[in-house]
Amino acid sequence: MSTLADLLAEHTRLSDAAAGHLQRLVAEWQLLADLSFADFLLAVRTDDDDVVTVAQCRPNTASTVFPRDEVGAIVTGSVRDHLGRAFVADRVLRDEDPEWLGAVAIRREAVPVGFHGAVIAVLTRAVDLTHPRLPSPLELAYQDSANDLCQMVADGTFPLQESNTHGLSTPRAGDGFVRVDDHGMVVYASPNALSAFHRMGWTAELTHTRLSEVTASLLTDPFESGDVAVMIDAAAGVQAVPAGPYRDVGMRMEADARRATTLIRSVPLRPRGVSRGAVVLIRDVTEVKRRDRALISKDATIREIHHRVKNNLQSVSALLRLQARRTSNPEARGALTEAVRRVASIALVHELLSGSVDEEVDLDEVVDRLVPILVDVASGDTPVTVRHVDRLGVLPAEFAMPLVMVLTEIIQNAIEHGFAEGGTDAAIVIEADRDVRALRITVRDNGSGLPDDFDIANSDRLGLQIVQTLVSIELGGELTMGPNPDGPGTVVNMTIPLR
Repeated sequence: MSTLADLLAEHTRLSDAAAGHLQRLVAEWQLLADLSFADFLLAVRTDDDDVVTVAQCRPNTASTVFPRDEVGAIVTGSVRDHLGRAFVADRVLRDEDPEWLGAVAIRREAVPVGFHGAVIAVLTRAVDLTHPRLPSPLELAYQDSANDLCQMVADGTFPLQESNTHGLSTPRAGDGFVRVDDHGMVVYASPNALSAFHRMGWTAELTHTRLSEVTASLLTDPFESGDVAVMIDAAAGVQAVPAGPYRDVGMRMEADARRATTLIRSVPLRPRGVSRGAVVLIRDVTEVKRRDRALISKDATIREIHHRVKNNLQSVSALLRLQARRTSNPEARGALTEAVRRVASIALVHELLSGSVDEEVDLDEVVDRLVPILVDVASGDTPVTVRHVDRLGVLPAEFAMPLVMVLTEIIQNAIEHGFAEGGTDAAIVIEADRDVRALRITVRDNGSGLPDDFDIANSDRLGLQIVQTLVSIELGGELTMGPNPDGPGTVVNMTIPLR
């Protein structure tokens, strides 16, 4: 089954940032579906100007209107025209005439997905109109909040790029829903939310109370009390968002009350930039917390393994370095020095993995920490400047490990052979271009260049053989080396598929 990233890579040429925005939207749109009592479809324009559905979400609060899987289907007919108008609009478009799908009458709404002033996709909100009835107070509160969030999608302000350093999950609307106004006062609390607050120790009604004060009074930790109060009030617009950890409103926290552990999340409602309060979701996670302790212990064990591997590799690197210093043979000393560098680059990746909770590596951090080591080890009388000008991004460990080795060999080769004859203003520049399909890396130097008869396929240098093997086999990519078209030196181009 194709993932959203696969479908975006297949049908679009969206930037990495735009694709990330759609990934965040799909991660959060279950809340939209539940509050709307509606199905949601996400559609994008293809390179051929078709409109294709790339994701689908069904509500937990109502029956679905699309029992068939719509992902991958090309949108045609009047629906295609309706979505086409939304791609050039900056507002939610409602199809006034219901559409019959079998015995079900549905109303479609097209919600443009804004990002940096452009529409990159369109959400379809499909509501069942077959059995009209008077909505309950819960349904009215849900739908009012959903309308605000959909307008924020069009504005490009939902979902927020909020910090979640502890990897906390998101409570669902059905777990506990509280709507507060722009003064932080509760205007509606669902029955499940009331039950959660009762388990925390609150025995009175919640309506017309200041939610931040009520919640803070129930928590046992005074620091958590203050944090929760600031989080709720900042999301509601009662106070300006302070600097520091509260710069991203819509945060989530896990807090201990007298009788229960709860997960609390506040989502600001600011359609068209105007504060209309916030939605606060709450879930009793007392039992879940107990089960999580076992998983946390296993995760800590994995990270400890990475830490010990890093320590062992650093010990091997130190022994090789010591042996290199005691070796009188220049060729043997050079081989040992290269081994030291390769082992050190692998150890650096394991060091970052030891602090990661999701087995992913920030390549930019690796390069920034690796470059000074390479320059210090390899450069002789000629000072070499290595600049990293573009963002490489985060990659899974299985991609990051061989790619770090490749970059190490290429930079090392440029330092040792490109500037062997000396000179001034010696520089190596690392450039990157990343989208949903591939990561393209260019390493450019202004050194002496390649020999006239150079052919990377027939090179007998161990470093270049390692590079070829890792790029073609481990990463499934392409590698070319040639003269620098902008001046003296060499250019190495790599294309690494990310699908």
